Amino acid sequence: MKTTEMEALVNPSSLAPAGNAPRKSLLRTWGPLALVVVLIALPLLPLPDFWIIQLNYIGIYTLPVLGLVLLTGVGGLTSFGQAAFVGIGAYTTAYLSVNYGISPWLTLFIGLVLTGVSAALIGALTLRMSGHYLPLATIAWALSLYYLMGNLDALGKYDGILGVKGLSLFGFEFGQQRAFYGVVWAFAIVACFAVIRLLDSRSGRAIRALAGGSQMAEAMGVNTLRFKIGIFVLAALLASISGWLFAHFQRTVNPSPFGIKMGIEYLFMAVLGGSGHVWGAIAGSGVVKLLEDQLQVLLPKLIGTSGNYELIVFGIMIVLVLKYLPDGLWNFIDQRLPRPFRAVDWQDAPALPARGKPAAGEVVLDVQAIRKTFGGLVAVNDISFQTRAGQIVGLIGPNGAGKSTTFNLVTGVLSLSGGAVQFRGQPIGGLSARQIAERGVSRTFQHVKMVADMTVLENVALGAHLRGGKGAVSAMLRLDRNEERALFKEAERQLQRVGMGAYLHETAGNLAMGQQRLLEIARALCADPALLLLDEPAAGLRHKEKEALGQVLRTLRDEGMSILLVEHDMGLVMDICDHIVVMEFGTHLMEGSPADVQRSDKVRAAYLGTEH
Repeated sequence: MKTTEMEALVNPSSLAPAGNAPRKSLLRTWGPLALVVVLIALPLLPLPDFWIIQLNYIGIYTLPVLGLVLLTGVGGLTSFGQAAFVGIGAYTTAYLSVNYGISPWLTLFIGLVLTGVSAALIGALTLRMSGHYLPLATIAWALSLYYLMGNLDALGKYDGILGVKGLSLFGFEFGQQRAFYGVVWAFAIVACFAVIRLLDSRSGRAIRALAGGSQMAEAMGVNTLRFKIGIFVLAALLASISGWLFAHFQRTVNPSPFGIKMGIEYLFMAVLGGSGHVWGAIAGSGVVKLLEDQLQVLLPKLIGTSGNYELIVFGIMIVLVLKYLPDGLWNFIDQRLPRPFRAVDWQDAPALPARGKPAAGEVVLDVQAIRKTFGGLVAVNDISFQTRAGQIVGLIGPNGAGKSTTFNLVTGVLSLSGGAVQFRGQPIGGLSARQIAERGVSRTFQHVKMVADMTVLENVALGAHLRGGKGAVSAMLRLDRNEERALFKEAERQLQRVGMGAYLHETAGNLAMGQQRLLEIARALCADPALLLLDEPAAGLRHKEKEALGQVLRTLRDEGMSILLVEHDMGLVMDICDHIVVMEFGTHLMEGSPADVQRSDKVRAAYLGTEH
């Protein structure tokens, strides 16, 4: 496997000093392989059968917890329902194998289909929610599935299904100990590397952008709802495999392991191990399972009475972890290991297909009397202006003039209350931000929006999301490498274009504010737009950086790109803009050349100051 596959992290960022050639860390490169070797060697050691059984349970629990790493740690979607999907996989194989004699290997796929369909339906209904409503919804349907399993006669009600067969293949019985251990951990390790590969891909970057909200991701062309449903289904499928293994390991199935209590425990395992790290799934599952068994023995001896006192200990543990190790146990280890740097292997990659450019002087953006009201407040009142190919238009005005609201109306973040917006002769008013991005409009944000734990290169490559087509399955099978190389080549080109070429491997969250704004511009350019909207791009830049930014924007204009610019730095605006639109209190004050604006008494009074 390549170094990038071995990063084994949800945030596979690569920190490299500016200008240094990528170099590798053997500790991180061989760490996952060492883990695999240890897991292979454990059943060969003279360990008591009890510990092999414990390791089997840890492997079974790793799968649904890994799903939560992807869903909650990466995607930012809290779910208490993983245990219910484990139950679907377990009950499917138990019912079909006991009542109809169907091979367990066939029931695995039947269970995956049933789980996938169920998860897709549930996800389509619940993942449109946000805030605390989503966790509450997952609790509701998890309870529903639990009581459904416990009340169906066909499933044995709360007694469950007995006499489930063990796993066998070509006459070989896997039993419940060392041979079964190989099956469990083969699934667990393959799943871990599949998720690692997924996260190091075009789809993975889109998934990692979800936790920061949908606005930036949608502006980059990411269908956020589709990706949310996708990771929800994938997490459910991992849980279903766990249920299948659990049923044939236990040889019996009843509803108790699939209730809300176990759903909370899976989430606890993910948080304790490190919900932002793939290997945290194994760490969390191992610590919780081993502690649970040991505490059930030790606590009654210490207290002198029996009871579920381990729950008290776990409650204290989670409080301490959230306080002192909010990113989990694995992150504590991970932060002390050097990171491998991504191999730069895209120099000879083919260039991405380019969008057709508008003819010189063509009207690219035509804003026609747009209006936005919030209740009785009129934020934008009948604003009209045009932007032509090869032209930089400045949109200026005092704070609260409605500039950013106008931007959001043009880019589909806000809906129009009146008026119309046309892009290259086609109406785009009423379209979503993603649909507008697909047509060739790209933007930056007034408050920088990026994925802080991704590298600069990965953040910029996210801007080219619409220029790729490989999906999750291709990523997990590593069939997307040629496309990935082309995307990274384009991302590096745009970073070089804005003077950020020395920061390819830097973690984006480590950048200064000015550098973060340049990153946003490079990301927007990576989409190959015909219209570039920049919301206060010079904020936080030093003088030399502003000069460099101005030169970049002039070069883009000379190449035929249309740029609409909101900026408070009047020196930059007057220096680079061909045409300026002045707003005041949501209304159109005037427009004209920089010289016209500077001579205007109305502008002096409203914005620039009478002394000018």
